[in-house]
Order: sequence, then C-alpha cells, then structure tokens
Amino acid sequence: MPTSVNCPTCKKEVIWQASSEFRPFCSKRCQLIDLGEWSEENHTISTPLTPEQTLTPDTIEDIEALLAANQEGFFKE
Repeated sequence: MPTSVNCPTCKKEVIWQASSEFRPFCSKRCQLIDLGEWSEENHTISTPLTPEQTLTPDTIEDIEALLAANQEGFFKE
C-alpha cells in the first residue's frame, strides 16, 4: 500500500511515489506558493541551531551522499 501525505499548501492527498513529480506538493502551483512563503519569510525554522548542531562541510557532504543514495530522482534539474 503506497504512503500518502497531505499537500502542505492545499491539504489535498498526494501519493508518495516516483510518479508524484512535486511531492510532497500536489502541483507545481502549490510548490511555488510554498517557495514564495519562504522567500517572504512567512515561514521560519522554529529554533536556531545551537553550537552542537552547527553544520560542518563534512556533515553537509554526508547528508548529500545519504540523500543521493536513498532518493533516486530527488534532485531534478
């Protein structure tokens, strides 16, 4: 049974699969609305990073490698 999530913008149900091109959003429109909200600083990270959580270049490379290995097709040009 495929996993489904609600679109963060309009709350429409989205099936989480490779053919859902804009997941977790239902459409490009909802994706762009969310991006606009971030760019206007209407969304923020709830708490700032503490010194123990600061990202180092090595940590970032590890995260990128993990994403690349586990999210085939996640990064699109």
